[in-house]
Amino acid sequence: MKTSLLLSALGGAAAYLWVRHKQRQEERLVPAAAFAGPGAAIGSFAQVRDAGPEHMRDGEAHDWDQTDEASDQSFPASDPPSTY
Repeated sequence: MKTSLLLSALGGAAAYLWVRHKQRQEERLVPAAAFAGPGAAIGSFAQVRDAGPEHMRDGEAHDWDQTDEASDQSFPASDPPSTY
């Protein structure tokens, strides 16, 4: 009785660890919201993508104009671009 209870507990713990391991592997395959590719290293402090629509993960919602480009290139700078 004790042996089967112990084996059940160990099996449950092993199953939980296996599922959690698989979830973490899948999380590494999904790029961050703003990145077209893998972006910065996982866990990196600097999660910054290159400027321009070709580096965005999601497709363009509208035509990319000069104002969009200037705004994208200035981020995260505190001074806005002069093309507004």
